[in-house]
Amino acid sequence: MNTHEIKAYVHHNRIADVVNALYSAGFKNLSVIDVEGMLKALNGSEQRYSVEIGQKVVTEVKLELVCETESLTAEAVALIREHAKTGQPSAGWIYLTEIQSAIEITE
Repeated sequence: MNTHEIKAYVHHNRIADVVNALYSAGFKNLSVIDVEGMLKALNGSEQRYSVEIGQKVVTEVKLELVCETESLTAEAVALIREHAKTGQPSAGWIYLTEIQSAIEITE
């Protein structure tokens, strides 16, 4: 069994469609986090200058989920790729990490 963590960085205006598609397909344990990153801005209002970083940044969304099989991983990646599109040549990134172990937190 190959369990993977998926981390996807997508534009803020696409996350609702991505989450809805994943949720409709049965992926329920999703984490969605606002982050600042360097995706290519879709327009000027999406970008701002970060004094802390010293660069222009975009508010992106990092989506995280764990898939317990190769087929679920492939399905989730396909859904993210389809629903995160912006019409730009590059609309974000998806990273896969193989999980070596998982430890449940109990009482």
